Amino acid sequence: MFIKVLGSAAGGGFPQWNCNCANCQGLRNGTLQATPRTQSSIIVSDNGKEWVLCNASPDISQQIAHTPELNKKEVLRGTHIGGIILTDSQIDHTTGLLSLREGCPHQVWCTPEVHEDLTSGFPIFTMLRHWNGGLIHHPIAPLTAFSVEACPDLQFTAVPIASNAPPYSPWRDRPLPGHNVALFIENRRNGQTLFYAPGLGEPDDAILPWLKKADCLLIDGTVWQDDELQAAGVGRNTGRDMGHLALGDEHGMMALLASLPAKRKILIHINNTNPILNEQSPQRHALTQQGIEVSWDGMTITLQD
Repeated sequence: MFIKVLGSAAGGGFPQWNCNCANCQGLRNGTLQATPRTQSSIIVSDNGKEWVLCNASPDISQQIAHTPELNKKEVLRGTHIGGIILTDSQIDHTTGLLSLREGCPHQVWCTPEVHEDLTSGFPIFTMLRHWNGGLIHHPIAPLTAFSVEACPDLQFTAVPIASNAPPYSPWRDRPLPGHNVALFIENRRNGQTLFYAPGLGEPDDAILPWLKKADCLLIDGTVWQDDELQAAGVGRNTGRDMGHLALGDEHGMMALLASLPAKRKILIHINNTNPILNEQSPQRHALTQQGIEVSWDGMTITLQD
């Protein structure tokens, strides 16, 4: 299985365009040892040629421009994106669909709850009907395996996770199971597995077995501490308010990852305020000591026997 990180940051990217927190300002003036990041999205493939896009961030055009694997050179217009899967209906995971309108129709897999949000409060499906058929919806049933024709050796399973619905959704603060899913992806030829969860609140007994059997975890690293935005002076929401489990809490994401047997444990969807973006920070050092990696834009991961 081939995986490439198109974007590794949370909403707003890093540096965020209107933010002067210590991280963003430090990156701009060169006093912080860190790397710019766009908003989170990945592609996966069973053959390294045809790809499935998992989430379409607002930065998708920039990301595609830096991803030669997606350039279908043998045709006048085309792409090696053979399908799109959405894990939720958050702005930073779906707005990029608008930038892909010239390539419609696109085959899009998402749950009925996500599809409802994207035809009502944020009606991307409705708007894009005017571009060559728009987005063709393939419903996802939680815990039921499905495949995408472009990558037939990959089997995808949507696993409901505890997180939140978008601020525009009528289900905000009372989400249904289909509003947020992780993806368990298995290569049926060699059995290698990836668990992809860019948004994850409190893990429960239902999700732990999936975490334990994955060879590679590409998982939520949004904030280091639950009140991080408040401490940085840039917001009032806690990590839990936004549906994210803080890394550094006593029973947080870092402690959870330390207990899991995966060969590789990689963080994605990292907020601009998170101190792990500073490559010299003690928080980054603590992750390294635990064998936990921090993804970057353009990172490639290959899972094989």
